Amino acid sequence: MDINSQKMITLALQIKQWGLALGFQQVGITDTAMPEAEAHLQNWLAHNFHGEMDYMQRHGLKRSRPELLHPGTVRVISVRMDYLPEPAAAMNQALADPASAYISRYALGRDYHKLMRNRLQKLADKIQAEIGSELPSAMRAFVDSAPVLEKALAEKAGLGWIGKHSNVINRKAGSWFFLGELFTNLPLPIDSPATAYCGECRACLDICPTQAIIAPYQVDARRCVSYLTIELHGSIPENLRPLIGNRIYGCDDCQLICPWNRFAKLTGEQDFSPRHRLNARQLLEVFAWDEATFLAKTEGSAIRRIGHQRWLRNIAVALGNSPASTLVIDSLKPRLAHDSEMVREHVLWALKQQAATVV
Repeated sequence: MDINSQKMITLALQIKQWGLALGFQQVGITDTAMPEAEAHLQNWLAHNFHGEMDYMQRHGLKRSRPELLHPGTVRVISVRMDYLPEPAAAMNQALADPASAYISRYALGRDYHKLMRNRLQKLADKIQAEIGSELPSAMRAFVDSAPVLEKALAEKAGLGWIGKHSNVINRKAGSWFFLGELFTNLPLPIDSPATAYCGECRACLDICPTQAIIAPYQVDARRCVSYLTIELHGSIPENLRPLIGNRIYGCDDCQLICPWNRFAKLTGEQDFSPRHRLNARQLLEVFAWDEATFLAKTEGSAIRRIGHQRWLRNIAVALGNSPASTLVIDSLKPRLAHDSEMVREHVLWALKQQAATVV
């Protein structure tokens, strides 16, 4: 059935209002054509910058062609939701304290995947109720859980531009936000793509602890702290361990340094508030957690996905980077008897680092 274009214009405005009412800070609409993003992805994969993230190439062209992932898709409704839980000063203070266990701020609260997907489904339900049986609907919600080029779609939908660090930046809100999508067969009017405002700035390239941003808009994930502490399943390369500092889960440096984040606002979403004081833990404290404690303290959190062994691996590296002390050494030694060879390897490395810096 031919749908009146004015009706689609009205529906698009309603969708944006409903999205704001559901807790999203911005809603944009775009088509599915992403030839430049597809070429960028294929080049990135060809250089093996994805490391062990095989899922980045597993689905062929579905990632850059939404209609292949969800047949019938002609539009993508892209949303963003702020998650910044604390001021930048608090994060910088934690990073400056080598005894502090720094966790990327997106992971301090409830796992955003389920929360945002539920909100997107509510949005889909509202859309369906509005159009009724006039047009057979085909909508599907995605939140970083399927082969979707969410950043490219967000840029096309006007939510922000992809910065040199590969994160999406909004001129009025910075980059501390999650993205989600609703694929639809409704021929809605589309929004204008965002304009880029990075200019000559290269602060994110210069601040990256491991120099993973090898060129503007080009990240070698194999060097990225987030990849090393979250995605990598095995041993962290020894040459990169000293550069990780006290970051035990992810990294926020490129966002912290970005001048556009002076416009970022603290989230009003209570589910994104820090749980179990995860924003204020000490390395020795979290290294002492057994698996049951780890699972209890990370219940409902994105952190749980790495498991207890990689948690200990990451903290061992951070302890190896901390100033030498008998407390650190005494904490590390018992873990030499851990069942995991990977854990033992990183603990031994940490002990050697401690021994090398003893005055």
